[in-house]
Amino acid sequence: MDRIWELDFYSRPVVDENNKKIWELLICDRQLQFQFSKTCSGTEANARWLQAALGEALGEWQQQFGLAADTQPDRVRFFRRAMSAIITRGGTAAGLGMLASRRTFALYHWLRERHAHVYPSLANYQAELAEALQLLPPAPEPLPPALMGDRWQVTALPWQELATAHEWQLPFGDIPPLPFLQLAPDTIIPGVIIYSQRALPLAGWLSGLEPAYLSLESEPQPLLILDSGASDRWVLARLRTEALRGEITAFMEACKASRGLHFIAVQERPQQEQLQGFWLLQQLSVV
Repeated sequence: MDRIWELDFYSRPVVDENNKKIWELLICDRQLQFQFSKTCSGTEANARWLQAALGEALGEWQQQFGLAADTQPDRVRFFRRAMSAIITRGGTAAGLGMLASRRTFALYHWLRERHAHVYPSLANYQAELAEALQLLPPAPEPLPPALMGDRWQVTALPWQELATAHEWQLPFGDIPPLPFLQLAPDTIIPGVIIYSQRALPLAGWLSGLEPAYLSLESEPQPLLILDSGASDRWVLARLRTEALRGEITAFMEACKASRGLHFIAVQERPQQEQLQGFWLLQQLSVV
């Protein structure tokens, strides 16, 4: 059983009888086996209300899986930067470990389903409210020295091999199950391997960043960016040559074919089979 929660608390494109936006709390596990939702008015959308609702969710989760009353999720990830203060206060008051992270892939999937099928079916749905507030991303920063590898390489693996990657023995990494993706076994999943003589400590540092996805920034200069945490962005590589730019452009096209799924791995050297770190990543739009 997966013991990591993913959480969103935000207004939805639905209004009440007073034409005020309805707020909704969504909580799920990474397999979408546990799903909890609860709504409130805008005047109730605060840390105190969230604390109480988290207590309800905890009780339902424990009951659904037959868990002891003192069992808690290992961590609760949330991606909504604009709600960070309220979510952190409410979760901490409820005794839960909150973590700002865009590694909320199951939640993104659930949100897209609700925006496509649930909210439009409600009587007070307002389509013009469906566009969420988009905060401008910060400028990418140079990688800390501890994360600098000796070199990197674009690679790929078939989905059928990655589907069992959670069984790999890895010092560091995170490979969520993602059963809802329903990819064909032969779907090619692109990835980037970072090679370093200090592979183990590098993987440990990378783990602490909560890597979310790789992206390409074209202006003012071509950069391969590692997006992590709630809003952090790091320059993984400067694409100074036409060959490098072409390689990463092809990598990004491959990501489209794999529904945004890709990976980043850390290894000491190419001849070594053992990986020191492996993270399955996915770039998804936030709704």
